[in-house]
Amino acid sequence: MLLIARRRLQRIGLKQNRLNEEGSALERLSAHYPPPRRLSQIFEDLVHNAQGTAITVDQLRNALGERSFATFLVFFALLNMLPLPPGSTLVLGIPLLLISIQMVLGRSTVWLPHSILTKSVGVEQFRQMSEKLGPKVKRVERLIRPRYWPFAPGQADRAVGLCALFLGVLITLPIPFGNWFPALACALLGLALSECDGLLLGIAVAVGLFSLVIVGVIFGSAGALAAFFIL
Repeated sequence: MLLIARRRLQRIGLKQNRLNEEGSALERLSAHYPPPRRLSQIFEDLVHNAQGTAITVDQLRNALGERSFATFLVFFALLNMLPLPPGSTLVLGIPLLLISIQMVLGRSTVWLPHSILTKSVGVEQFRQMSEKLGPKVKRVERLIRPRYWPFAPGQADRAVGLCALFLGVLITLPIPFGNWFPALACALLGLALSECDGLLLGIAVAVGLFSLVIVGVIFGSAGALAAFFIL
């Protein structure tokens, strides 16, 4: 009986040592790769550190830093989800393609034309917008958080960019009612990338696959109708 008890205690001790080692490894990993600043904090810092009377798009892009791709990806994806006239996605889908190509190529920041980078908004207007949208952004951030992220640092942009490039092609296709789900998947990809949320990434991939099925059904139905009328 004493021998069995000793063995059980030894096993418990080994398990405890393993847990301690895993905890120490996670702490070292978190210290080496600290979580990125949240979008709400970036906006607050930008207003607090603003110099002059206006904030340019270039300043906003630089302040976003590693989040610039995710933020612009969400922005242009949301534009493609609006109820716009037919053919609008052919134009609005091009920025998504440009951003996703830059992500696949491994650029550190989003390239935008100089004419766009120099556009600005007043500091006071930006502060009012930040105060108005800040609480809403923080509510979303409470739902989206770093968890189950499958990528090592530096790999996520290329993988997400490749998915966004494929979805961007679907968005630009002239398919009635076939652009909304790819745009939604792009927006979810951007949000997942911004917070390293692996759970949301899985949802985004699922929505992307569902959008591919929808596009396939629409194309198949259109082909069947064309063949029926031709025959």
